[in-house]
Amino acid sequence: MSEQGQRARAVQTAQRLTLSGIQHRYGPDVTLSYPDVHLEGGAELVVSGPSGVGKTTWLHFIAGLLTPSAGQVRYGEAQVNALGEAGRDSFRARTVGYVFQDFHLMPGYSALENVLLGLGLAGLRGAQATTRAKEVLGQLGLGKRLNHTPRQLSTGERQRVALARAVAHRPALLLADEPTAHLDPSRGADAVALLRQTAGELGATLIVVSHDPAVVGAFERRLELGRAGTTQPELAGA
Repeated sequence: MSEQGQRARAVQTAQRLTLSGIQHRYGPDVTLSYPDVHLEGGAELVVSGPSGVGKTTWLHFIAGLLTPSAGQVRYGEAQVNALGEAGRDSFRARTVGYVFQDFHLMPGYSALENVLLGLGLAGLRGAQATTRAKEVLGQLGLGKRLNHTPRQLSTGERQRVALARAVAHRPALLLADEPTAHLDPSRGADAVALLRQTAGELGATLIVVSHDPAVVGAFERRLELGRAGTTQPELAGA
């Protein structure tokens, strides 16, 4: 099958993402209220706003890392926040590729082993997993750095390992939390371009959380969250 055909097939498997009535309470005094969002499979969205408005928390709701106090997170026919812990773990392993702000790489593992760990969680092991991990790392320019641990890699290289781990199992939903936080503007632009290219090749839905105006400006569809305790978000380019 051609690359175009693979992408078309991937787009068909990326499901509609819907968040409705989402609220989250922090103790008795603070409740974060989020806008309703509907994204078709293969869409792109950047989420911005000042610190403290719950951008990362919102991303965690989508991934099933946290459950909101109220509302629904639906991906296709599944209500993610209604799943038990094991169900959310399974959903995340099968469906979600997550690029954490601080990478969350295993410090004693090589670049290859970090990607293999992610593939193992998704149920892919053995020679097939090794071939896939090497392929993705090679595509990201890390083919000669497979056996290097995170401390032997530059910040940009660690970010690419984190991206490789996130996409190696070909997720339908790719989430990135402040992917340019540790990079200079030039490398930050490269990182965002790489995320968008990878999501496009996979046909995945891409959601990026960022406070960087350059990153926000690169996306047509934007969600701006208001300050903590308010309900003043803005969805542009819908």
